[in-house]
Amino acid sequence: MDADRGAGTVTSTEVTDVLVVGAGPTGLVLACDLARRGIAVRIVDRSPAPPRTSRAKGPNPRSLEILDDLGVAEAVLAAGSAPLPMLKYRDRAPVARADPWAGSAPSPDAAYDRAWLVAQWRLEEILRARLAGYGVRVELGREVVGLTQSPDAPTEAGAGAEDGPEADADADADADAEASRVVVTFAEDRRGEEAALRARYVVGCDGAHSSVRKLLGIGFEGTTREDQVMVCGDVELTEDALDRGLWHQWFDEDGAVMLCPIPGTRTGWWFQAGPERDGRGRPLAPTADGFRRLLAHHTGLPGQALTRAELLSTYRVNVRLADRFRAGRVFLAGDAAHVHAIAGGLGMNTGIQDAFNLGWKLGEVLAGRADPGLLDTYEEERLPVAARTLDLTSERLRATLEAIRRPGGGLDSAITADTTGLGVGYRWSSLAADRTHLDARTHPDASTHPTGAPLTADEGPQAGDRAPDAPCTEAATGAGTRLHRVFAGPRTTVLGFGSGSAAVLDEVAATYGGTSVRTCRVYAADEDRGENRAGEQSQEQSQEQGEEQSADRHEGRTGAEAGPPGCAVIDAEGHAAAAYGTGASARADASAGGAASGARTGTIVVVRPDHHVGLRVPADDARSVREYLRRLHGTGHSAARNGALRRTASGAVVGAVPGPVPGHGGRRAQRLIECPDGDCPGGHEERAMARVAARVRFRVPGPRGAVADRVGRRPERGRGPG
Repeated sequence: MDADRGAGTVTSTEVTDVLVVGAGPTGLVLACDLARRGIAVRIVDRSPAPPRTSRAKGPNPRSLEILDDLGVAEAVLAAGSAPLPMLKYRDRAPVARADPWAGSAPSPDAAYDRAWLVAQWRLEEILRARLAGYGVRVELGREVVGLTQSPDAPTEAGAGAEDGPEADADADADADAEASRVVVTFAEDRRGEEAALRARYVVGCDGAHSSVRKLLGIGFEGTTREDQVMVCGDVELTEDALDRGLWHQWFDEDGAVMLCPIPGTRTGWWFQAGPERDGRGRPLAPTADGFRRLLAHHTGLPGQALTRAELLSTYRVNVRLADRFRAGRVFLAGDAAHVHAIAGGLGMNTGIQDAFNLGWKLGEVLAGRADPGLLDTYEEERLPVAARTLDLTSERLRATLEAIRRPGGGLDSAITADTTGLGVGYRWSSLAADRTHLDARTHPDASTHPTGAPLTADEGPQAGDRAPDAPCTEAATGAGTRLHRVFAGPRTTVLGFGSGSAAVLDEVAATYGGTSVRTCRVYAADEDRGENRAGEQSQEQSQEQGEEQSADRHEGRTGAEAGPPGCAVIDAEGHAAAAYGTGASARADASAGGAASGARTGTIVVVRPDHHVGLRVPADDARSVREYLRRLHGTGHSAARNGALRRTASGAVVGAVPGPVPGHGGRRAQRLIECPDGDCPGGHEERAMARVAARVRFRVPGPRGAVADRVGRRPERGRGPG
């Protein structure tokens, strides 16, 4: 693949592990995740200054969980506010109130039950500060104009490269992959010279008009609706012009105005409206005076009440999906890969979740613990989710446009349980291995066993599902904590429920104590814990050592001595057992007298670094745990690089990652799904699942309902908006 435009003379070639192109929320989340793993990451943006635009209104609950894992959730919450009740008007008169979150509250399995209002530019400031804490800063004014990828490029030792006989043994098998680098060319500087950078991987997070996507020649099929247009901006209104405790929405037959207070400001508001039009019905460009006219016409407020307008833009409904999310060593994420209708507020959130899926996979491959084939699962998992999101947001937009035709209709029609993001999972993924449940990749209905019996609440999440949260207490200190706090940090977590899990946890701790896997024993409230086991530390001790590990990696000190320890928590109220469906085994353990009577029961749950269940097996199935962890993290202290995934590719391991996939490794994939009319009106999910199935060679069920259950619906036991 050669996408270099061939202009100019390269003056220097620097080297890094990962180059992130685009410093919006998607790129910043990815850079933060990589930096805390000790990966050499650079992040560039074409803008000469940090962008300050009037766009996304804030993270949804799933994104808040991700921001919590990155250590910035508290700052985001402090900078914003809870979503406001909506006051809806018709002909300038208030006609209805709505609070779509009135019946919602945090639940044991989800600490965040609603989205959070915060200006996108403020969220980006928080993420930039976090990234700077790792010694990485956004490089502004750097526009990517060329990408060249050659399999004949010389091998370059970089961060994460291994030494030793095992690395040498794998060198021949991986020579082609390791030799390949991406040469990135930047626009000419003020001296008329170009600079270049060589990266082991490049990720385009540079928005809907992505230069990276265009340089790769990746198609971006979809539609732009010229008849669905909105003007947007940040405005200031005179004090007391409107109640700042409400989101005001005027929907009239000839247009609309929406005003939402911007958190952290005294007089700032997000302004959205139907545009003014000329005599031929064409939308006019937004201006401050135009905003004043729209304000006066729809709200009855004097135009002079709007004292300032900035960050003006015109929004047109775009629904587009990239043909693929990867070309060799270059990936697409966020708006560069997919753009959606604005309804539901899922654009920025889907990008953040792309980044969280990709970051840990890049980290493991660059550290030499995982086979590069692990990176194929990024597109395998995220492309169907993006396609589902296109369909979901288009559906919500249609519902909202229908609702506002009637007095009392408003933006609350766009909000459903699906828009929280808490139900998004990857049951179809080749990384979903769980023999205690059905194989969702071959069974057409993910809500039942292969026998047809419905899944019960006692059975818990399936492989691929989001790992539930649960309040617990630390066994060592008695301090309160949550399972998602245990998961926090760049690591896989192995949870052990029941007395029979001890042997597996001991083996995992001995094998991976110095790398990116940690163990956590979850005790029932009435379970005999004996003395605190060696290696079971408090969460505070564990977090401190984890932070030391990140610092070690940042300063180039890696190895077993920097590994995270295990920990233990007490499921005092039974929420963890309920969330993970381990209640039955715990009751059996108790009734049999536990270990004393020889009943070694229990459950092992492997939780991926992105908080998705990877494996759930009985505690006596140490082999499945061992083999699954090898797929993600190699063989632990022995660090047999790349071998684990290849050994399982033959099918010896349940759900093994496939081998090289046609269309990856720099070869342009044939377009598998065509839209005959060029319009692609809906149905993105079915086409995406078929596309991914053809590439990764496993069968995906066809019925939309079954796919939707696996891709985008939160389990019934979860709490959604009222």
